[in-house]
Amino acid sequence: MKAVWNGAVIAQSDDTVVLEGNHYFPASSLNRDYVTFSNHHTMCAWKGEASYYSLLVNGEMNTDAAWYYPNPKREAEEIKDHVAFWKGVKIEA
Repeated sequence: MKAVWNGAVIAQSDDTVVLEGNHYFPASSLNRDYVTFSNHHTMCAWKGEASYYSLLVNGEMNTDAAWYYPNPKREAEEIKDHVAFWKGVKIEA
């Protein structure tokens, strides 16, 4: 699977975890050249606190376009060290 935005492959892996319709890519599969800091956080009742990354590709910023759970609750441990995408990031086979 590939996560693509603005013509760049942000992440690629044959080992994603699908949860609630989202592909969670191993954090090690991220192309860190395109990933930048975000201080945004949200809370999920059953997964825990999500942290976010923004994407910077070809001079364009996609704010908070990737999320991950640094310390997921036990029910969601399978997505620890994984990252999912939204905000126009296309997931391709």
